[in-house]
Amino acid sequence: MANTAQARKRARQAVKLNAHNSSQRSALRTAIKTVRKAIAGGDKAAATQVFQATVSTIDRIADKQIIHKNKAARHKSRLAAALKALA
Repeated sequence: MANTAQARKRARQAVKLNAHNSSQRSALRTAIKTVRKAIAGGDKAAATQVFQATVSTIDRIADKQIIHKNKAARHKSRLAAALKALA
């Protein structure tokens, strides 16, 4: 248990920050799943459109350092490769 006022405040802030970051990571996972689903659907035009929105989401979350920039690049690369393989 936090003993000082400063430690109590940091504990409160940590809870809020954790909740925010968790929701951001959840939004990232959801965006990636929507692209995977669109690719599985077979419609390249629709999948490309969803991919563009997801890349924006991935970059935004990486800029906030919620995920590492290399992880963001890896996700984008794998989604792009899957989209390119869709013939």
